[in-house]
Amino acid sequence: MHSYDIEQLIVHRDPMILISGLADYDQTTAHCWVNISETSPFYQKDIAGVPSYIGIEYMAQAIAAYAGAKALDNNSTIQVGFLLGSRKYLTHQASFSCDSKLDIFIEELYIEPSGLSVFNCTIKHGDNLLAEAKVNTFQPEDASQFIKENS
Repeated sequence: MHSYDIEQLIVHRDPMILISGLADYDQTTAHCWVNISETSPFYQKDIAGVPSYIGIEYMAQAIAAYAGAKALDNNSTIQVGFLLGSRKYLTHQASFSCDSKLDIFIEELYIEPSGLSVFNCTIKHGDNLLAEAKVNTFQPEDASQFIKENS
């Protein structure tokens, strides 16, 4: 496992980099984190946090960071991926509180040569499970061509 800054791993740029970093990863799993603060994208002062529905985006960026780390480890370039959707995105609270560190765990369940993948994802704060989902993604060989053909 190598150590990478989040900006090296995902194609997003500020202000849309939502997660703080990649803690560790292996061939099928990754652990990322996000620090929730008043400067976090999607922070809402009236709830003193970030709505928990943003968790699906944290999961998607954790998947992107995992894919990015694996690509860099193999001397490949970072590829654009697409969040297709999720099955049973469940949240166990309405928001992610300010000044909390969330741990995002992903596990690759299935990957096709076509680029379709399914991941089991969870968000935790300490031992508390805050959100969970099965996330479906697609990473085409050539994202520009894919967008052009499907626009």
